[in-house]
Amino acid sequence: MPTLIPPVNALDHVLGAADATIELVEYGDFQCPYCREAFFVVKELLANFAGRLRFVFRNFPLSEAHEYAMDAALAAEAAARQGRFWEMHDALYNRQAELNDGLLITLAKELELDLHQFREDMEAPKLLSRVEADFESGVRSGVNGTPTFYLKGKRYNGDYRDLASVLTE
Repeated sequence: MPTLIPPVNALDHVLGAADATIELVEYGDFQCPYCREAFFVVKELLANFAGRLRFVFRNFPLSEAHEYAMDAALAAEAAARQGRFWEMHDALYNRQAELNDGLLITLAKELELDLHQFREDMEAPKLLSRVEADFESGVRSGVNGTPTFYLKGKRYNGDYRDLASVLTE
């Protein structure tokens, strides 16, 4: 069974308690409709397993299939530089049907980000490298589509809609 490479570390985007007993990592694409469905499943899991679940998101933009996937990942990372990764993450999934270049700036405005800094960061080679590093870690971990989940470091091969039953085991 494929394992998570590298393990969760300080570079990751993490929600939940550091001492949580359950660690769930998602490789996701902001334009993938299945990732959008999984977004709502994860929100429910975070509510139902509060204190016990730590959720990690890693970018895996499928650019050949989704025109705006890479730009959306860069927008989330640009927002992260202003301490707003999770707000942009949620906004991108909530407004996925509207996804285009203009929406990214609209969301940055709605999140009250420094727009000059946001635009600069969207073009920063360091952020592109960050997204590419997530993608490469996914490839090394055996990811070949989105969403792909890892539970306690091991790839979860079931349906993401059934994650709650696995977390309770």
